Amino acid sequence: MLTALLFDLDGTLTDTDTLHLQAFRDLLHEHDGRALSQEEFEEKVSGQANTQLFAQLFPELSPTDRQAMAERKEALFRDRSPTLQPLPGLLRLLAHARRSALGLCVVTNAPRLNAEHMLRAMGLEEAFAKVVVADELSRPKPDPLPYLTGLERLGAAASQALAFEDSVPGVTAASAAGIYTVALSTTQTPERLLAAGAQLVIDDFDDPRLWALIDARSEP
Repeated sequence: MLTALLFDLDGTLTDTDTLHLQAFRDLLHEHDGRALSQEEFEEKVSGQANTQLFAQLFPELSPTDRQAMAERKEALFRDRSPTLQPLPGLLRLLAHARRSALGLCVVTNAPRLNAEHMLRAMGLEEAFAKVVVADELSRPKPDPLPYLTGLERLGAAASQALAFEDSVPGVTAASAAGIYTVALSTTQTPERLLAAGAQLVIDDFDDPRLWALIDARSEP
């Protein structure tokens, strides 16, 4: 029986990659005039936790300065996103979850300030009482620990859950945690998501294949 739904945040609940790309471009331009292409962003940045990502982007900086750069980038992102739109079908899925008493949890590599900001910007802060922030754990995605932590907080087994992801690190993490993983093709190609371990790839939460899966997993 299905008892829990676990969601990534960026690119899964709402499509934010363009906003993050622009924030990174602003940051890199300010710092050293560096450019960042869409392809580089999708391959090297999307879905990565800030600790590792900023070490890769700024190897010459101290950890303290990298943290300051990460905070600057996230502030640029928040400034660009006063309001955000949930992906099509998400509100329908959350309403179904409430009716069916399914546990809900956000599992994200984003910093907590971003997570709280984004849920407020979508008007969904009340829907997700449980938010797992990978930066607050010993290992972020693509390690399965964030999703295993989400399952623990919901009191759910992996076999009772569905995970929703859009990035390769996220799909890798959810799949490694043993959760049936549904990928949204907002930031990556279906082929890359399937290769990372996704069992179903959809455009949005209105996809009939998702609802057929939910119906099948809800039968006693």
